[in-house]
Amino acid sequence: MPAPLLLSALMLATAAITSTSSAAPTPVRFDSFTYTGRDTVFATPLASGEYRNPILAGFYPDPSICRVGPDYYLVNSTFAYFPGLPIFHSRDLVNWTQLGHAIDRPTQLDYSKANVTHGLFAPALSHYGDTFYLVCTMIDGGGNFLLTAKNPAGPWSDPIWLHFDGIDPSLFFADDGRAWMVNNGNPPDNKPLYSGHRAIWIQEFDFAARKLTGPRSIIVNGGVDLAKKPVWIEGPHLIQHGGWYYLCCAEGGTSDQHSQVILRSKSPTGPFVPWEKNPILTQRDLDSTAPNAVTCTGHADLVEGPDGNWWATFLGCRPFVGKYWTTGRETFLLPVKWTDDGWPQILPPGKRVPYVVSAPKSSAGLRPASHSVTPLTGNFTHRDDFSSSTLSPLWIMLRAPTETWWSLTSPAGHLSLTPRADSLFGKGNPTFLARRLQHARFDAATTLAVPTDHNVSAGLVVFQNETHYYYLGIRRTADGLSIFLELANGKIPELVTSAKIADTAALELRITGEENALSFAYATSPDKWQPLVPDADATPITVQAAGGGLHFTGAVLGLHARLD
Repeated sequence: MPAPLLLSALMLATAAITSTSSAAPTPVRFDSFTYTGRDTVFATPLASGEYRNPILAGFYPDPSICRVGPDYYLVNSTFAYFPGLPIFHSRDLVNWTQLGHAIDRPTQLDYSKANVTHGLFAPALSHYGDTFYLVCTMIDGGGNFLLTAKNPAGPWSDPIWLHFDGIDPSLFFADDGRAWMVNNGNPPDNKPLYSGHRAIWIQEFDFAARKLTGPRSIIVNGGVDLAKKPVWIEGPHLIQHGGWYYLCCAEGGTSDQHSQVILRSKSPTGPFVPWEKNPILTQRDLDSTAPNAVTCTGHADLVEGPDGNWWATFLGCRPFVGKYWTTGRETFLLPVKWTDDGWPQILPPGKRVPYVVSAPKSSAGLRPASHSVTPLTGNFTHRDDFSSSTLSPLWIMLRAPTETWWSLTSPAGHLSLTPRADSLFGKGNPTFLARRLQHARFDAATTLAVPTDHNVSAGLVVFQNETHYYYLGIRRTADGLSIFLELANGKIPELVTSAKIADTAALELRITGEENALSFAYATSPDKWQPLVPDADATPITVQAAGGGLHFTGAVLGLHARLD
């Protein structure tokens, strides 16, 4: 079932347990959450017929796109967050609406061993006949699997496990009715010639029986040119066009050496020949510290657009100070140019990814009837008053829940979070509902009822991973109310500062980001803000502090309650 239905069902199933437990702490009530993004690069107004990159701002990496008639569907990686694998819909490639999540039932996958950057890697979406197919890898939780659905909004099936080595599977349906699975796997004889030596494998897929069949073979060894020791050939997608089979892959790793390469063959099983002018997309030769630079571009997927031209979705990052960024890997869109001799190119060498682009002509100025009321890019303000009976699909949590610790009905019109012992720096499912950070300049604020129980805290968190976050909270102790700021910066969380405040029933909390600086404030009367920490270092919540090229997610921020 779609995520909102799943979350409602889980609440109903466990509400009795939560409400009848005499030992359960009193839930903390949040009245609203407001997010405002105000990045400088998004301030330029769009002219008619233009769109803005990234099309999905914030932590939306590894985009895979699928066309079914006039409709386009897109999915992203979610790693250890639940619900997982968001499904988006568009009719113009520019304006997107989230339909739900493919992983929206806690029973579908085991997240129990996943740290933040493990879990769900690089999904790939395809369609054949009357069925949608989604293949993905669950790191530390079972490996490669397949999901199917008749409706992309769900329900999606339980995983069908595919027992082959590697990551990044992608399922391709050829014009002759045969299906092929390609993926990143071990090099020949499982003997790498150098660090980062990988291979692209192919095997036929019997989609009626939902299993692989026939021989499994390597179609790319190492990358475009094995003599140059290319690293991390991955994210393969097969495309059929003009009598050729094109293999589109990422190469160079997911950090600032990332690139996209293209090869082609007359057969899906090869031999594949690389284009002599590869890569077809990269920013690695450009100054990543230049104003408004886009870096780390790659993991592209190609699709024919509504204007009859081809387009590419791909990931990229937006640094704000040197090579630092908080928002993670985002989804971009650019037109594809086909050369006279039949090769696709996304960007020529030396050209930067533009932030403003002419939209597909047939879609210029148009929005699909189902256009989302929730902005996904540009500068905006979005407020959640928790007036719905189901959570917005924007809200995600760390790992799948085993109990219901949230409610939108007790009382109605508010979000109630039950404090629990699970911590942000563990591998459990803490009481933490978050949304993606989509801007380097932002404001996030909430109004909440002050906890009534002693040794319970609640408040706002901006979170990069288990060892890198800030927590602005309020707690009640025997000595009264204390407002505090906690920081995890590569080790056990530490108290930055705290201050006693007069007793109050309600409180406002706010986190403000100004690229490399954060400020934390509170108000005991509406909008009468008092600074707690006016100039904190934002570096601890950047991707680089949390692991750099091996850290695949972006920052999220949201509402937290815990037992202290």
